[in-house]
Amino acid sequence: MITLICLILIFAATYLLIKEYIVALKGSKLTLSKEKDNPTFAVLIPARDESKVISNLLDSLKKQTYKIEPENIYIIVESKKDPTVKIAKSRNINIIYRKDLTKKRKGYALDDAVKEIIKAKKHYDAYFIFDADNILDRNYFKEMVKSYKKGYDIGIGYRNTKNGNASIFSATSSLTFSMINTFSNNYKMKHNLTLTVSGTGFYIKGKILEELGGYPFNSLTEDYEFTLYATLTNLTSTYNMKAKYFDEQPTDYNTTIKQRTRWVKGYFEARRKYYPLLKNKAARKDDNYPSTYIALVGVKPYILLVISVILYLANLVYRIISNSIIKVEVTNLLLQFLVIILAIYIVLLLFTGILLIKEKDNLRLNRKMKIKSLFYNPIFLISYVKCLYRALKNKDLTWEKIEHTANIEEEELKK
Repeated sequence: MITLICLILIFAATYLLIKEYIVALKGSKLTLSKEKDNPTFAVLIPARDESKVISNLLDSLKKQTYKIEPENIYIIVESKKDPTVKIAKSRNINIIYRKDLTKKRKGYALDDAVKEIIKAKKHYDAYFIFDADNILDRNYFKEMVKSYKKGYDIGIGYRNTKNGNASIFSATSSLTFSMINTFSNNYKMKHNLTLTVSGTGFYIKGKILEELGGYPFNSLTEDYEFTLYATLTNLTSTYNMKAKYFDEQPTDYNTTIKQRTRWVKGYFEARRKYYPLLKNKAARKDDNYPSTYIALVGVKPYILLVISVILYLANLVYRIISNSIIKVEVTNLLLQFLVIILAIYIVLLLFTGILLIKEKDNLRLNRKMKIKSLFYNPIFLISYVKCLYRALKNKDLTWEKIEHTANIEEEELKK
C-alpha cells in the first residue's frame, strides 16, 4: 500500500513539472515602455548594527561609474547609539530611524524608509535595495541603467559571494543563489516570465512604491512575497548578469539551518497571503498566465517527491525492524534503502556538477572548494528537509540577525 501511495505521489509530481514546462514555453505577453535617460535612483540599506561591514558597501557606491550621490543613499537603523550612524554622518548620508522597534523584519525597515521619502515629497525613478554586507562591482549601476531604460519594472543583479572560500557552508550556500539565477531566472527571462527576486541587489520603479505608499512586504521572506505581488500585478522584470554584486554567506552549519528555516517559513507565510489572489488571477488567464501558473505550483512537485521518498524509506525501516530475525530479508531491505539514498545523492551530484560548469567563469570559488562543493552540495540540499521540519514545527519563528564580519576590497573580488 505504501509503495502504491509513493508511486501516485511521484506521478503527480512529474505531471505538475511537465505541465509547468509546457505552460512556461508559451511565455507571457507583457510589454515594455522605454524610460528616460539619466534616471534618479534611491539606495536603501537596512543596517542595524552593521558598522563592521557597511563601509565597504559605501566605498563601492562611491566608486560607481554611474554616479550615485550621498544625498540619495538612505541607511536605516534603530538607534542613534548604533555605530553605523557615525559612519553615515561622516559621509553625509541620510539616516532613517525605525519607528516601531517591535517589528524586526527587513520589510518593515524598508517600509519606514519609503514612507519617509514619500512624505518628504522626494521622487525617484527607481529604488535599489541592498544589505549592509553587500559590495558592488563598479559598473553595477551603469549596467542597471540599461535595464531600467528598457522599461523593466524590476531589475535583478547577479549575486556572487565575498567569502565562498571561507568554508564549505558558505560555498554551498552561495550556490543556492546561483541555482535560482542560472536555472530559474535565466529560463524565465527567455520566456518573458516574472522572475524570482531573492535577497537584495535589485531595483523597483519608484512609481510602483509611490502608488503602494511604502513597501508593504513584511513576511520572513519579503523578497519572495514581492515576487508573488509582481506576478499578481503583472510587473515586468529582468535579470542582468553584468550588474554584479557580492554578499557574505554563513560559514557554519547551524547558521545555514537557521537561515534556511526562516526562508522556508517565510515561503509558506507569503503563499498563504497570496495564493487565493493568484488562484483567482489564474482563472482569468491573462497575458501573464504562465507566470501565475508557475507561482501557484511553487515547490509542490518537490515536496511531493520528498514525501514519497520519506514514506518509502520509513516503510523500509519498519520492514527491517519487523523482520529482524530473517537475515536475508533484512539484507535485501537494507540494500534497497542504500540504493535509494545513493540514487538521490547521485542525481543531486549531477545537478551540482552542471551548475558548477555553467557558472565556472562567475563563481568566486577556488578549484579545491569547487570539488568539495560538488560532493557536499547534495547533502546541503537534502538538509532542506530538516529546515522544512523545523519550519512546520516552530509556529512562532522570528527573524534573527546574522552577524556580518567579512570585509574585502572590490579589487579582490575580481580575482
